[in-house]
Amino acid sequence: MSGAASTPTSDPAAAAEQPLALLEGVKIVAFTTFLVGPAAVQYLADMGADVIKVEEPFHGPHERHWSGADHHLNGESLLFLMSSRNIRSAGLNLKHSEGRAAAAALCRDADVVVSNFRPGVMERLGLGYEDLSRDNEGLIYASASGYGARTAYKHLPGQDLLVQSLSGMPSVTGSAGAPVAAGAVVVDQHAATLLALGIAAALVARARTGKGQEVEVTMIQSALDLQAEVLACHLNGAALERPTGRLATTYHEAPYGFYEVADGWVALSITPMEKISAALGDPPELADLLDPADAFSRREEIYAALSPLLVDHTRADLIDLLRRHDVWCGPVNSYEEALAEPVVHETGAIAEFEHPDAGPVRVVGHPIAFGSGKAVVRRVPPRLGEHTREALAEAGYGAGEIEELETEGVIR
Repeated sequence: MSGAASTPTSDPAAAAEQPLALLEGVKIVAFTTFLVGPAAVQYLADMGADVIKVEEPFHGPHERHWSGADHHLNGESLLFLMSSRNIRSAGLNLKHSEGRAAAAALCRDADVVVSNFRPGVMERLGLGYEDLSRDNEGLIYASASGYGARTAYKHLPGQDLLVQSLSGMPSVTGSAGAPVAAGAVVVDQHAATLLALGIAAALVARARTGKGQEVEVTMIQSALDLQAEVLACHLNGAALERPTGRLATTYHEAPYGFYEVADGWVALSITPMEKISAALGDPPELADLLDPADAFSRREEIYAALSPLLVDHTRADLIDLLRRHDVWCGPVNSYEEALAEPVVHETGAIAEFEHPDAGPVRVVGHPIAFGSGKAVVRRVPPRLGEHTREALAEAGYGAGEIEELETEGVIR
């Protein structure tokens, strides 16, 4: 595997950690935009891979400009800041033949090429798998798209809400009535995770066989994979109906759902009603609702009977009471409350770094723990084209050639 490891450039606190080097020596060239591709290669960069992101040199890709909630940090997009750490940026004009040649040169000794452009774009640029693997037989060529390169839907936009909707997810989320979308871009993030997993598996296979291969992830399959449990029920004949109250799914038995209390909401999970009744002092309202055989068929009745018994409790007192009786329960937190939970601090779930333009930035950090080191911010999200010169020099371009490309507007 080729490619030099990134030089550590993290802040002093991060430098005190032992950076992950699980993928040290793996060179990845990324033609990625929006979230699926960037998040996938960021996972791998966190683990030590050398990721060079090829970007449009004059304005940059979508994620450098669009930001959720229309909120930017000193003009820097939060979408970009949360999905671009530990990578290098090479600004190449792929509309120019010399820009495409430079991109191909970067890929010549790459271990992995990743793209989440629409199907057919990379091939039209001369950067498809067949083009690049001729000079690089061990190349792993990973792509992500909404619906795959060989389907009738290949031309449709692969956007999270649209894919959620097509997959049926909003029809089983929330209470009966209007469809409800997930409150986060869960399909994007899951597709990114699956893409990184596929790349890692292909790297292991190549180490064993010496052969590269194509890896493809589609957002529609990712959306269905997120629903594997409920779809298994549906596919095998189960009758599923969205609840009328605050029960949480179409396929769990009572009391599974959210219950209002005096100062918020409490979630109750998989627990026999007999145990909940005992914790509450065996109220008569629940006496005929304790048979486990009724927990699914009578779940709406159970919810209606149980809810009034909880509403006068405070959240903390009810959770303390139920946990003492081994009832599975927990608070329904706001983001502020979730981030204040001790476990979030103890697991190091939030990463912080200082960006030269955005200033202090807080994002969700790498989600996997390894005994060999910690995923730290070795490189803050790069300025557009920050590493073009060094990446091209590594690909064999001389200083004069690089100057000429810059003068001609091919690179930044």
